[in-house]
Amino acid sequence: MKHIHLVGGEKGGVGKSVMSRLLSQFCLDNQHPFIALDADQSHATLSRSYGDFARHLNLEEFESADQIIEVAVEEDVTVVIDLPAQSERLLDRWIDENGVLELCDDLGLKLIIWYVVDDGPDSANLLKKFLDRYDHAVQCIAVKNFGRGSDFSRIDQCLADHLNVSVMELPGLHASTMRKIDNHALSFWAAVNNKEIEGHLGLMERQRVRVWQKKTFKQIAEQLTQQEI
Repeated sequence: MKHIHLVGGEKGGVGKSVMSRLLSQFCLDNQHPFIALDADQSHATLSRSYGDFARHLNLEEFESADQIIEVAVEEDVTVVIDLPAQSERLLDRWIDENGVLELCDDLGLKLIIWYVVDDGPDSANLLKKFLDRYDHAVQCIAVKNFGRGSDFSRIDQCLADHLNVSVMELPGLHASTMRKIDNHALSFWAAVNNKEIEGHLGLMERQRVRVWQKKTFKQIAEQLTQQEI
């Protein structure tokens, strides 16, 4: 079964592009053919880091958003979509007016939404609104980004009313290391392995990324296994 990974979170700055890039690297490391669709054109972090695998996506236009399904089916690949902040209304419209959830069932596509949150009240409120709408309609994984906070009690309170939602804890990566990766638009593979490019990481920085990825990929694998049960 092919997967469509929608990486969302209505609030800006919670780490959606980080999660999108991690899923992309996870696919590469596990030899899963995939295409990344970058809907966050104000930053285009996914496109800059994984340009060989990324394509533009404009949620304002149905013809562009249709790629989400068409690429998965016609090219027989997993699809990773990096959604911008405040795009939920556009996603809702595309899903509702095109019967997307029913179509995914018919086509045997697994639609998974990775909803990334920080520990603030805005994230908790927006997550609640999202789950009130989609909780029983799609597979949702709430991603607590510990690079964007440490006290997720508000999120836990929200999730207490939605027990079928899976939860993943995204470890925080040392801030200056992540900044260097972002500033030089490095893939996570390049961050760990490429010592020749401009902005390459030092020995211990590479080790930090390696350990961080290992912890994160273990959780991603566990989540995907749970989704198949």
